[in-house]
Amino acid sequence: MRTEATDRVRVIFSLLDANGNGVLDPDDFELMGQRVVAAVPDADSAAKDAMVSAFRRYWTTLSDELDADGDGTISWDEFTACVLSPERFDRTVADFAEALARLGDPRGDGMVPRPAFVALMTAIGFGQANIRTLFDAFGPTADDRIPVATWVAGIKDYYSPEKAGIPGDLLVGSADA
Repeated sequence: MRTEATDRVRVIFSLLDANGNGVLDPDDFELMGQRVVAAVPDADSAAKDAMVSAFRRYWTTLSDELDADGDGTISWDEFTACVLSPERFDRTVADFAEALARLGDPRGDGMVPRPAFVALMTAIGFGQANIRTLFDAFGPTADDRIPVATWVAGIKDYYSPEKAGIPGDLLVGSADA
């Protein structure tokens, strides 16, 4: 497993711990789901429902795969064991990526405008400078949009333990303002 992958996953663990108790639990995923859908109030209800469902599936996958002691929480060590094992988590990541990108595509034309991207990534908890840098790394069009497929691929890459030097690495650490 690459150091870059561990760093990326450490960031996402801290962001998903929405209630700040040091472990992941079902409340974190409900809080995060509601926060993310609230970031795009004009999105259609089907897209919002898909996003909330994707967060719930994310939790269910973690819980089903890792909560051996049945305490209803997932520690950092448990989280890395699942998330960095593609065979255990690929479908959940794909569903999450597709739901998030769909939520960011208000016209349904396969393109995500910068304001929607920034709003969604801010709701997840990433820093503004990192978000801007990542969006730019995705190569926006002249009208400042990125393809849904590009964002989906970027999210999947973020969770890939063998990847390094990917745009998602820009979400780790500080970006220039």
